[in-house]
Amino acid sequence: MKHRTRRSTAATLTAVVLLAACAFVAVVAIQRILGETPWVDYRTVADALHERRWNDTGTAIAGGAAALLGLVLLSAGILPGKPTILPLDGEPASGASRHSYRNTLRAAASTVDGVGRAQLKLKRRRATVKVTTGRTNTDGLADAVRDAISRRLDQIGPATRPAVEVRVHATRSAS
Repeated sequence: MKHRTRRSTAATLTAVVLLAACAFVAVVAIQRILGETPWVDYRTVADALHERRWNDTGTAIAGGAAALLGLVLLSAGILPGKPTILPLDGEPASGASRHSYRNTLRAAASTVDGVGRAQLKLKRRRATVKVTTGRTNTDGLADAVRDAISRRLDQIGPATRPAVEVRVHATRSAS
């Protein structure tokens, strides 16, 4: 079970831009139908576009920008996002949310004696833990945090076990 994030940002942005363009065209068309002066005159736009050539610099830049935007939107729709539900061993339909998984591992790191604060970043195959301690001697703290997280991973039983990397930051130095 791997639920993926939705591409709501790209879809919303595209929808808003298209809605604004359609609303603008509709307003100009209604203004022309009612005989009022439109915001944009069709003949002015058509004349400006007819003066352009395909090999002009501005045309090439606008075409390149449109192609780049299209590729970005296409890749946002095709490429998979981060999984929101991470699969667990056991039943095929069992999983844990990415948020609760990260919070559980961070809590395991925080329970180690000497850890003042723990931050955890969860990537595809790696869990990076940055712990802050008030100790002056940090020998063995990284190993203790790694062991605590490994025990918690044994309890959770993820389908893909991440490699654990621990970074220790001491707020006080040995004087």
